[in-house]
Amino acid sequence: MEKLKYVFWQDEEMWLGYLEAYPDYMTQGETQDKLIENLKDIYTELSSGTIPCVRKVAELEVA
Repeated sequence: MEKLKYVFWQDEEMWLGYLEAYPDYMTQGETQDKLIENLKDIYTELSSGTIPCVRKVAELEVA
């Protein structure tokens, strides 16, 4: 099972968040559990290749 980091916060009555590797693709949910479910759904869409030109975050090691 793959693990992904995500960033989340509560804004009034909604939970908002995005996958750390895909910060341009936010989602939301009425509960934290719903947010997590939506994050899993968006990961499936982003990693399947159905969304063109997906921007990602990576690390660069420099001397």
